[in-house]
Amino acid sequence: MFLGKAKLDDSARSTRVKRFVGDYGILVFFALIVIALTIAAPNFLSLNNMINVVRQSSIIGVVALGMTFIMITSGIDLSVGSVVGLAGLVYALLAPASGTAFVLPLLAGAAVGLLVGFLSSALVVWGKILPFLATLATMAIARTGALVITDGQVVSGLSEPAEWLGSGFIGPVPVPVLMFLLAALICEFVLSRTKFGSHVYAVGGNEESAKKVGIAVRRVLFTVYLIGGLMAALGGLVLTARLNGAAPVAGTGYELQVIAAVVIGGTSLFGGVGTIRGTVLGVLLLGVVMNGMNLLGVSSYYQQGVQGVILVLAVLLNRWKSD
Repeated sequence: MFLGKAKLDDSARSTRVKRFVGDYGILVFFALIVIALTIAAPNFLSLNNMINVVRQSSIIGVVALGMTFIMITSGIDLSVGSVVGLAGLVYALLAPASGTAFVLPLLAGAAVGLLVGFLSSALVVWGKILPFLATLATMAIARTGALVITDGQVVSGLSEPAEWLGSGFIGPVPVPVLMFLLAALICEFVLSRTKFGSHVYAVGGNEESAKKVGIAVRRVLFTVYLIGGLMAALGGLVLTARLNGAAPVAGTGYELQVIAAVVIGGTSLFGGVGTIRGTVLGVLLLGVVMNGMNLLGVSSYYQQGVQGVILVLAVLLNRWKSD
């Protein structure tokens, strides 16, 4: 009897630990990283550096918001980096011709993201192709489009209003930071406060059960990939505006950073679990780590490796919580 009680106590204790880690683990880890970097790099906590961290993280952050919707449905989108590059090129090509207006380039860049998102969703929903393979194909198509359009050349020289999107300020706050925060608030509302958001979780939790209760699974999947494409395009527009130009290879490697941020934020690779709040924290955590390594003079050769290690640790942690 005592042995049985001890086992129950151990099980209850393990459940409490997992619940704590699930609710607060990323916050604790984030705090520890900030404390360590504050000690190692005295200028880390300066206001200018903190603004710089969020501004640098905003592009990955915007793309990660769209990826969160996709991954909650147990999907994935490997084309986001290519969409960043292609949408940015379209924006750069149209921005000088638009003079003082940048609405047309903005809409054209967004349309690129929606088009690639539609193609990905069509392959997944109608073609019954695994999201990994479907978006691998659209990744190649989008990157090829970017290279063909410019013959592999860099496009530079944006109009001043178009450049403002990436380098402007509203008061003391950079425009990209405000865009990221506004997009995060909208996505948080949609995912946690709307019927569509609950349908996204239902599809990711169990697609067959979602069909049985009358959820339009195809419509949900189409929508999340459109959201993912649109957010990737928005990230491409901001990146192009910040650099005052675009290259056909822009966004290469963004897939790893975006997926890492989403998974670190607690979104399950198996679907049904995830929050926008967690993704924002994941984005900021990666941004802080990358900024800290730059301040400490860590070679760029090691930085992608560090991201990979953090991603593996996050996956192992998520698996441990779900066991």
